[in-house]
Amino acid sequence: MKPKHLLASIGTLLTLLGSAQAIADITLGIFPRRPVAATHKAFKPLREHLEKQLGEPVRLVVPKDFKAFWDGVEKKQFDLVHYNQYHYIKSHKELGYEVIVANEEFGNKQIAGALTVRKDSGIKTVADLKGKTILFGGGKKAMGSYIAPTAILKTAGLNEGKDYTVKFAKNPPSAVIGVYNNAAAAAGSGNVVVRINAVTKKINADDIVILAESDQFTQLPWAVKSDMPPAKVKKIQDVMVGLKANTEGQEILKAAKVTGFYPVSDSDFAKVRELTKFAVGEEY
Repeated sequence: MKPKHLLASIGTLLTLLGSAQAIADITLGIFPRRPVAATHKAFKPLREHLEKQLGEPVRLVVPKDFKAFWDGVEKKQFDLVHYNQYHYIKSHKELGYEVIVANEEFGNKQIAGALTVRKDSGIKTVADLKGKTILFGGGKKAMGSYIAPTAILKTAGLNEGKDYTVKFAKNPPSAVIGVYNNAAAAAGSGNVVVRINAVTKKINADDIVILAESDQFTQLPWAVKSDMPPAKVKKIQDVMVGLKANTEGQEILKAAKVTGFYPVSDSDFAKVRELTKFAVGEEY
């Protein structure tokens, strides 16, 4: 092959490789806290805004369930990922993910786990749940709806399997709705779940009461892979935190069902680590 043809071929190859990489320069993974279709709709404006501000493609991925989501985290398929607090501390220790921002929801930067019951259930204290079935939202990796509520139960002297029966709903809203429909005596969920649209559209939330709440901890985090360039990390953080500053950004926040994003660091998750160790014996 003549030199000029060789150079042309190399140039073409490099162009094709560059184009392939640009197809999805940033993969944004969102955990299935809410139904998949609703989650896509909620975060589409944020995806588009990040793409515009970063000047590169951003692909939104919402796995069908928590198992599929965690598989994606473990395989490091997500460059930027939104998940729960337990997901973060585990992925930070084992996979090197670094937190950059957390949600502000209903104006609060903190959240707590909760046990909710029907108002007419006759259950007045956590101790009254002895011998009952508790429906937790999402699975054993759910911080607000399994780990933190388990800490509440353990503090009251109730132990899983011995003092109460565990069942799982697909997600936290489904757990609360299930208790409303008498599928269990209590639901494990974040303390804000009874206020979100996915719940209030399907039940009369006034018939549900919070029986007890855990200690508060940092709201839901967003983290990046350890190999993301620092300049890009800072840009993403600045873009997300800055959404509150203008009308367009506030509309993006509204779509995502949050009131803002704020900067956080790994040290902000000390309480999460404490609750996790107490409730399930895992140290991160």
